[in-house]
Amino acid sequence: MEKVKIVQYGCGKMSAYTMRYALDKGYEIVGAVDINPNIIGKDISEIIGCENKGVTVVDVKQAEELLKTTKPDVCIITTMSLISDLEEALLLCAKLGINAITTCEEAFYPKVSNPKLTAKIDALAKENHCTITGSGYQDVFWGNLIYTLAGATHKITKIKGSSSYNVEDYGIALAQVHGSGMTLEEFDQKVAAADKISDEERQKVIESGNYTPSYMWNVVPWLADKFGFTITSMTQKCVPIVAKEDIHSNTLNMTIKAGNATGMSAVVTAQTAEGVVIEAECIGKVYSKEDVDTNDWTIYGEPDTRVVITEPKTVELTCASVINRIPDLIKCESGFVPTSKMGELKYNS
Repeated sequence: MEKVKIVQYGCGKMSAYTMRYALDKGYEIVGAVDINPNIIGKDISEIIGCENKGVTVVDVKQAEELLKTTKPDVCIITTMSLISDLEEALLLCAKLGINAITTCEEAFYPKVSNPKLTAKIDALAKENHCTITGSGYQDVFWGNLIYTLAGATHKITKIKGSSSYNVEDYGIALAQVHGSGMTLEEFDQKVAAADKISDEERQKVIESGNYTPSYMWNVVPWLADKFGFTITSMTQKCVPIVAKEDIHSNTLNMTIKAGNATGMSAVVTAQTAEGVVIEAECIGKVYSKEDVDTNDWTIYGEPDTRVVITEPKTVELTCASVINRIPDLIKCESGFVPTSKMGELKYNS
């Protein structure tokens, strides 16, 4: 059996794990691309921390040539958090008929936040017989874990979840999306303002492709889809997490002054035709020394069930989830297919 061939698109913090995990599973990395001149020209071993692999990181401008030459089975994209930022990469993979999986949070269920671009990618992927999807930590801890717990529940009235993570672990793009380092006035203008509009106005922004969703905006409808629920309304509210004292951010290369935003809390609430309320909060901020990651979900009904996971290794779990999804990605139907349609995520030895 031939090895699954992989190209790594984006060689930052996350790629050190995705590439190592892929190699550990017996996959072959045949190429890597990035925009950072400090990384371009290096062997991927310098990123992973292993023996020389004979695979040099090339400039993203050479991505199409690389993909055409290496003909990978899968392209792993670990760059930005919004699907609009991945448009070029995803459309390139779809055009060339290459399966792609990304850690882009919006790509987890993007048709609720950027339907036109999602439809465009979907159509091109179907035309060229490949699959595009988004996966990561949320695939299990905000999705399949909750779905499995529900299997032991007689009646559900509400699903409520909250998850926190350190934006320092994911790079500058994610930190900026969370408003980290902004004054409260800047946060109000650049982040919170997106939710101070009517449902009709929000839908117009969504249709335009200019909506900036919180992570839970894409997770809540993923959950509804997994459960077979029909959402009748959905709201989002983002509020800043305010620094009580000065705190340094290595990712932003700045000291966030007391009174400014270290990040944000975003709460998404959906009503469903089945009467089940889904409410999910994500808290992303620059951590103080006392902060740790948490994942806290409760299914209300008969009976109530709560699961709390303290200090999950979010980065590693994200990358392992992506690698464990590769077999599902390869055998899946063509198009932009959310993992809610791919079955439960399984461990692959």
